[in-house]
Amino acid sequence: MADKPHQVFEVYGESKCFDDDGRIKRTGSVWTASAHIITAVIGSGVLSLAWATAQLGWVAGPTVLLLFSFVTYYTSALLSDCYRTGDPVTGKRNYTYMDAVRANLGGFQVKICGVIQYANLFGVAIGYTIASSISMVAVNRSNCFHKQGHHAACNVSSTPYMIMFGVMEIIFSQIPDFDQISWLSIVAAVMSFTYSTIGLGLGVAQVAETGKIEGSLTGISIGTEVTEMQKIWRSFQALGAIAFAYSYSLILIEIQDTLKSPPAEAKTMKRATLISVAVTTVFYMLCGCFGYAAFGDQSPGNLLTGFGFYNPYWLLDIANIAIVVHLVGAYQVYCQPLFAFVEKTAAEWYPDSKIITKEIDVPIPGFKPFKLNLFRLVWRTIFVIITTVISMLMPFFNDVVGILGAFGFWPLTVYFPVEMYIVQKRITKWSARWICLQILSGACLVISIAAAAGSFAGVVSDLKVYRPFQS
Repeated sequence: MADKPHQVFEVYGESKCFDDDGRIKRTGSVWTASAHIITAVIGSGVLSLAWATAQLGWVAGPTVLLLFSFVTYYTSALLSDCYRTGDPVTGKRNYTYMDAVRANLGGFQVKICGVIQYANLFGVAIGYTIASSISMVAVNRSNCFHKQGHHAACNVSSTPYMIMFGVMEIIFSQIPDFDQISWLSIVAAVMSFTYSTIGLGLGVAQVAETGKIEGSLTGISIGTEVTEMQKIWRSFQALGAIAFAYSYSLILIEIQDTLKSPPAEAKTMKRATLISVAVTTVFYMLCGCFGYAAFGDQSPGNLLTGFGFYNPYWLLDIANIAIVVHLVGAYQVYCQPLFAFVEKTAAEWYPDSKIITKEIDVPIPGFKPFKLNLFRLVWRTIFVIITTVISMLMPFFNDVVGILGAFGFWPLTVYFPVEMYIVQKRITKWSARWICLQILSGACLVISIAAAAGSFAGVVSDLKVYRPFQS
């Protein structure tokens, strides 16, 4: 079996239809990879950055944003070198993040990685369901405020909107795999720029109108706004929110597996990562800083739905609709690796089961027949229903975002990429490079623990006053 990749390479190496591993030729480029990354990264996290900056202040806020962007870019570059084991051009491909961990680290670490990665993807699906319903509610409330005045109650339940989002995701979840959602990613990336630009524009307009830059060097004031303990917890929670805003490492290998070669996939991926992280950081700095400059300590947890802005109401509606369209796509970008893992595992366990393996051609007039798989239909539908129900029970956007950021940031963005890179490049233990990589990993672990503590404290505080299924 050890010779198999080379045998496959001999058969398919020169083929115009197949890649060196015998799979149909990949067509992804630096631009499709950038679209996937931007769709995954400039998600709902951007909207909590003004709030996060408000907790940290003018000094720590932008500094932390820049630090996270550097760490994300650096560790993503390390991770992209782990797509192929051995030679960066002809080495054996690792199709998923878990495959890369298995090839480089092996053993128990593979199981730990799998649990963290797929639990995080599950959590992101919940976070995005909550965020989309908040935006749909905001459209309804914005129109209500426009008709009845800013002091009207305009209470709207988010539950029906979560159900609507769930129905949309059940339909889109039937797209078989990652390769076939590049169009959805491009639409979603355009939408993310749309609402981020509107949020930024409204922040700039607010600052221009008042002629005053709000906020302070150290962030939200102790005593007037929060107690000393709340300030600490909220600062930690802000770290989690910023970590979540940058998290995409957990799907990096899967995105890299869509790229054509030559050039080597790692080279293309590093370019896509640089473009995406640079674009993202500029947007994040502008949105976070202008949002904070506009509202200071009163910066809402979600810039476009927290009603820092009331007018122009139609522009807010456009921005919130763009958020929903973006999140429909982002949900798929994040969930496709999880869907693929479960379906691949089921096929390995029950290779003779017709329910799992058989595909039925469903004719669509004017298009190729759609390949419907019964197992895919049932399991993906159940998955969406579960995430939707959990979202209804716990719709706390900022806390959920903080927990996801804290839970996934250190292991998936820092620890595994660093450890795999050390093995791949055979870096000597206790050498200067090894020590620097371990210091980076240790520092990020401390940040993750602090962020998790702050976010759990926020959830406990919210649960004391929350009643499920009520507006």
